[in-house]
Amino acid sequence: MKRTVGTVVRGLRAPVIHEGDDLVKIVVDTLLESSKEENYAIENRDVLAITESILARAQGNYVTLDNIAKDIQDKLSSTKIGVVFPITSRNRFQSTLKAIARAADEVIIQLSYPSDEVGNPLMLIEDLDDAGIDPWTDVFTEEEIKRVFSDLKHPFTGVDYLNLYRQTVEAEGADCTIILANQPKAILEYTDHVIAADLHTRKRTQKRLLQAGASKVIRLDEIMNAPIDGSGSNPEFGLLGANLSSDEVVKLFPINGEVFVSEVQNQIKAMTGKTIEVMIYGDGAFKDPQSQIWELADPIVSPAYTNGLEGTPDEVKLKYLADGKFKDLNGQDLQNAISDYIAGHASASQDQTERIGTTPRQLTDLLGSLSDLTSGSGDKGTPFIYIKGYFDKYSDQ
Repeated sequence: MKRTVGTVVRGLRAPVIHEGDDLVKIVVDTLLESSKEENYAIENRDVLAITESILARAQGNYVTLDNIAKDIQDKLSSTKIGVVFPITSRNRFQSTLKAIARAADEVIIQLSYPSDEVGNPLMLIEDLDDAGIDPWTDVFTEEEIKRVFSDLKHPFTGVDYLNLYRQTVEAEGADCTIILANQPKAILEYTDHVIAADLHTRKRTQKRLLQAGASKVIRLDEIMNAPIDGSGSNPEFGLLGANLSSDEVVKLFPINGEVFVSEVQNQIKAMTGKTIEVMIYGDGAFKDPQSQIWELADPIVSPAYTNGLEGTPDEVKLKYLADGKFKDLNGQDLQNAISDYIAGHASASQDQTERIGTTPRQLTDLLGSLSDLTSGSGDKGTPFIYIKGYFDKYSDQ
């Protein structure tokens, strides 16, 4: 074996991006400067990933809370609004809740339990067992649940989201009722005008509410899907993927991502002669084993990517080849046999046994998760991730 290095991931430092910046030029210049500084080659099928928040900032894709409130008023036409299955997040949902309260006289919030959709816990499921509670059928008011569980603080942030969300609504001059239930129809005891605030199950929730008799149900992706008074918008995702920008402003998911990634790819091709793959990434799609929190609070890991990132990995399990098909070989003979086998077999003709244990996930989900873990969510200052050798195989030298 000649090569000793496979996949290499680099976080590329970039300047602070402002609205109106030429992000294509900034991304391309950053990559070219980095390759010279660190003495690495830009090669075909390398991957350049750009975080969604940087693109949205450059695009100026922002909305105010008043924009959101007006859109909700126009679409729901009710001053008594139900909010079903929001996640418990200050960054992701509190601002949206504030805008909902501005559009209403009364807000009824229905939280799922023992945790929200992405795993933020209100209590442990074992605690429900001990208390004899069936989360599939039992419905609780805020007062009732706090008689059972006196401490509902998030184990990592220390925030009591029932208190926080009620105070957020009341600070806008609206009345607030909070219930805990996992059946969407529970909200219809209070109002039939509802916002389905869940992320990945939103269409099913909307359908179930309408079937149960709701008059109007809108999803978060149906709010701010068109501009209000000159605001930003996202026609595909609306408020999904939005997060806090300032006290009165929310940043949306970026738009026109396909144009952006294509322009970056084309400029790199013109300057280097190499065709790299380019993608935009948001939250990674992984679950933390300690906290049980699923990271994906965005509607999708990658809202835009170049064509070479379509599909799932084309891989076989080296362990199976070494321990099974070529178990009688050792040393260089084993390496040669495995390399020749991988190089000479198309995925369509592979024995499916050889693929057991490989990862049947979308390439963009895997690469987006890798990028998100590399860039982090704090002060690393590396919103561009450059990945080399991701598509290399054992047979490549």
